[in-house]
Amino acid sequence: MDAILTALADPARWRLVTLLAERPRPVGVLAQLAGARQPQTTKHLQSLERAGLVTSQRSGQRRVYALRPGPLRELAAALTGLADTADQAGGSHETYDRYGLNLQTERLAAREPGWADGRSFTFHRSLAAGPEQVWRHLTEAALLAHWWTPQDLRVSELVFEARPGGRIVHEYRDAEDVDGSDLVVGRARGVVDDVRPGEHLAYRLSPELPDGAPAFTAHLDLGLRPAGSGGTELDVTFRITDSAVESADFVAGIEIGFGQSLDKLAATLADPHTTRSTT
Repeated sequence: MDAILTALADPARWRLVTLLAERPRPVGVLAQLAGARQPQTTKHLQSLERAGLVTSQRSGQRRVYALRPGPLRELAAALTGLADTADQAGGSHETYDRYGLNLQTERLAAREPGWADGRSFTFHRSLAAGPEQVWRHLTEAALLAHWWTPQDLRVSELVFEARPGGRIVHEYRDAEDVDGSDLVVGRARGVVDDVRPGEHLAYRLSPELPDGAPAFTAHLDLGLRPAGSGGTELDVTFRITDSAVESADFVAGIEIGFGQSLDKLAATLADPHTTRSTT
């Protein structure tokens, strides 16, 4: 496939391919139609033949070239597969586009400090584990690390002291940045406000801007209720105060990003192996 792409990347060779798609042609005619000298045309045709895109045979004094459609169909199928993967509903590319739209809206709104104060987001998830198990995933760093980032990200540093006044540090990187060589995607610091095991958790968390200043303060209120069949209903309120003008990029990602994190929590708790290993 690489050889085909390399061969087709040259505009002169691409022109020859389009001419040969119409019908087989001799070198001299191809050179005339392409507006090129015959020696150059011969070299291009030889490159296309080595890549498997054309074939040739001698007819009298002429060498006639013909296009081989098979490799082009294979390339077309590969490109279609890539496009289909990128176009999957609910996939990363769809999320990227949604975030881009949110980003435009929030950047237009961010005119002065406090622009997003009072903005709130609500989330609800029905979880396939009891309140005690859910509570552990909300407050124990080792379990939080499994879900407390949006898709395609991973927790790289985490401190969560589950007591009033307890410290929170949350840093995350790209999931594929295994050696920490890329830039940190996000970092936040906060403090725990209220702890009622199995029932209620409240804390404040401030994402950091590139200069280390807080982008805003997020006030998170999490309520747990027992549900039928041993499950839990989780309700979350996410409220913003102290928003800086530069916080637009962060605010734009709250609904998508935190929603994805909660989806990861739900998937984690729905996995029987995970549930058994943490009881």
